[in-house]
Amino acid sequence: MKKSLFVMLSLMITFLLITGCGKEKAAAVAVNEAADKCAICNMQVKDDAFAVQLTTKDGKNYKFDDIGCMNEWAKKNAADSVEVKYVRDYNTKEWIDYSTAQYVYDASFKTPMAYGIYSFKDKQAAQMFVDEQKKGKLMTATELNNHTWDRAKGNMDMHGQQNHDQNAHSETSKGSN
Repeated sequence: MKKSLFVMLSLMITFLLITGCGKEKAAAVAVNEAADKCAICNMQVKDDAFAVQLTTKDGKNYKFDDIGCMNEWAKKNAADSVEVKYVRDYNTKEWIDYSTAQYVYDASFKTPMAYGIYSFKDKQAAQMFVDEQKKGKLMTATELNNHTWDRAKGNMDMHGQQNHDQNAHSETSKGSN
């Protein structure tokens, strides 16, 4: 009797350990345009192709209106505290993992904060966009780590908002026209 109780208890503990350790990464959270503000520049986060987000290891979710703002947040805060980053496919607005997405950069591309980076779900879609536009540099998430992150402020697409805090960004003097 004691032996079967011990076996049963051992199996239950093993099961709990196995299921408890299989934590899935946090899923992307829907954008609420009425409430979500960029964690860096405090602009409204639109439910569009430029919205990006990250979730920290302690479960806190931050949304950004531009991928450059998310990069700035990661530099200002402990980047190793980030569990997962999500970007949006430029064509479909589908949430995709930052690390597997493909990126196209050109200083002339209009983005909310003028970082000029568009994200795509795969290399084929990114290459098609470059071919159609006849400009742009293909980049991976790893290559973005070494990107200069200069802004071309003349290409800022602020969704019609005029109250953006230019001083919210640490590099406000870089890349100005």
